[in-house]
Amino acid sequence: MSETVLDVKGMTCPLPVLRANRALRALAPGERLRVLATDRAAVSDFQAFCRETGHALLACSEEEGVFSFLIRKRAEP
Repeated sequence: MSETVLDVKGMTCPLPVLRANRALRALAPGERLRVLATDRAAVSDFQAFCRETGHALLACSEEEGVFSFLIRKRAEP
């Protein structure tokens, strides 16, 4: 399955989540967005964002200071 990549490295809270929210609005339900961020706060921010919006946080990892979040857009109500 293809995924859209959003690079928000160097941005701090709340910009990574705000940019991801904007990118998710442009995707169809079920499509995936991979977000690359360097802000440590992004870990808890994306967990809370997905919990509150209904999007699925499929994976979260960190490598050499870069956090990767894989989010699946929720089905429309």
